Amino acid sequence: MKHPVLAALCALLCLVTSSATRAADAPHNFAKWEKEIAAYEAADRATPPPQGAILFTGASTIRRWTTLLKDFPNHTVLNRGVGGSEIEDITHFADRIVFPYAPRVIFLRSGGNDIFKGKTSERAFADFKAFVATVHAKLPKTEIIFISQNPTMARLAQWDKEKALNTAVADYARKTSNVRYLDMADMVLGADGLPRLDLFVADKLHFNEAGYKLFAERIRPFMPK
Repeated sequence: MKHPVLAALCALLCLVTSSATRAADAPHNFAKWEKEIAAYEAADRATPPPQGAILFTGASTIRRWTTLLKDFPNHTVLNRGVGGSEIEDITHFADRIVFPYAPRVIFLRSGGNDIFKGKTSERAFADFKAFVATVHAKLPKTEIIFISQNPTMARLAQWDKEKALNTAVADYARKTSNVRYLDMADMVLGADGLPRLDLFVADKLHFNEAGYKLFAERIRPFMPK
């Protein structure tokens, strides 16, 4: 007979696993981002952006990067981050927030939300490859740079899965034309090997001003001449 505590722990683990599986398998709700995408389109109509710019897109790390233009004053950059989004969301809305700009370079920072919402690292990697295929079908010369995940105290429990995604993308980038991998994993680590809290806002997930300064410095060498 199982020990009552072990039985309870097993039941809890099964419940968590089942919930994550259901979340990952549920139909994806693209409509939840419609308001944000429409706002970008309205801004584009009011002030049409130039063709051939450098596009930053992905989830909240990009969406909350308010100093992006100031951080790269010698480049024409666009911020089309969608807070809370997953990789497949950016692919789905590519016709509206990627292709209209015909960007010469795309920096994508996404994948953490995918894993947080129940996807495996393998599924997130497959979604990244689908994003690359979608972009290169129309813009074969556009360079896609994947900005890796980095550990955070808020989501430290999923860091092993995020590392697996990083590793898969890094290997894929070495073998694929016009795809590069930009490693951010060690950028936030302190002497104790844990994420430095002084680089994050109170939620321990998103960067503060100091964090974005390091983020920009790591990206700068990857910007086109």
